[in-house]
Amino acid sequence: MNRPASSFPVEDTVRRWYREPWPWLLMAGPFVVIIASLATAWLAIVSDDGVVAQDYYKQGLLVNLRIKRAAPDPVRKIVATIRVAADGAVRVRMEGLAEPPKNLRLKLSHPATATREAKIALELGSEGDYVGAVGEQLPGRWIITLESDAWRLPTTTVAEGLSEIRLGTAEQY
Repeated sequence: MNRPASSFPVEDTVRRWYREPWPWLLMAGPFVVIIASLATAWLAIVSDDGVVAQDYYKQGLLVNLRIKRAAPDPVRKIVATIRVAADGAVRVRMEGLAEPPKNLRLKLSHPATATREAKIALELGSEGDYVGAVGEQLPGRWIITLESDAWRLPTTTVAEGLSEIRLGTAEQY
């Protein structure tokens, strides 16, 4: 039995590509990646990397000199006690120095913000202590470094307010 050709369902209408879900689904992945990369680029341009030093190349060249200066001397045991008063007066008592230097440098730096750095020149006082002054004391974590032209004591971190800090090798105190 032959049926007439008009009785079969014939789809003469073809759907355009933009009406299909698959092209949109396939394009969604790269589109999301493009948006995420643009957002990452914007964050990289706008944010400040305060921890990165401006003269990183110069500091890299001086690293061997710093390591040599910071190496502990087994014969000379140097210990420093740093006291910071509420008014900002700094007093450092040194132990184990055969010949005390004229002045010392105390560096207080904040781990995350380079703008909160204080360099204090300490001069030898009449009582044998080194004296100086720091500006206002700000709360938070501080990195403490004490050095002269010939040596540098191991750096330490202080979590709370500055009051009394001891620097030296671990077996000395």
